[in-house]
Amino acid sequence: MKIRTGQQSDLAALVQFNQAMALETENLTLDEALLTKGVNTLLLEPEKGCYLVAEVDGEIVGSLMVTFEWSDWRAMNYYWIQSVYIRPENRRQGIYGKLYQQVKSIAAENGGAASFRLYVEQENTKAQQTYKALGMEQSYYLMYEEK
Repeated sequence: MKIRTGQQSDLAALVQFNQAMALETENLTLDEALLTKGVNTLLLEPEKGCYLVAEVDGEIVGSLMVTFEWSDWRAMNYYWIQSVYIRPENRRQGIYGKLYQQVKSIAAENGGAASFRLYVEQENTKAQQTYKALGMEQSYYLMYEEK
């Protein structure tokens, strides 16, 4: 298995993975043109974040997106892990764990992280178990938003 930074040639696969993840976890159908623009923007503007992809035999089997949030209290970035997707036939093989370790390595190479954060649907207990097994804990904070 190879873990690498996403690149322009991965655009179609990343769009497909995001569509599949949204449908599976939130029963949402995403606008393909808008999603493509969003994924492409991140691929072209690394200061916003990056995608990591997992390849097996040259085929992408999983991915995640990392974005940054500056902490004035800690004078470093929080690393937000988002858009996690592993193909169903490749789940429970440690792929997310390898992607997560790469996120941690990237942070270490860039001065560390205030912490590693993600959000997960309350009903997605399998993912929650995976995150806990890798050392993550449920946060003290609740999330609020306005649309």
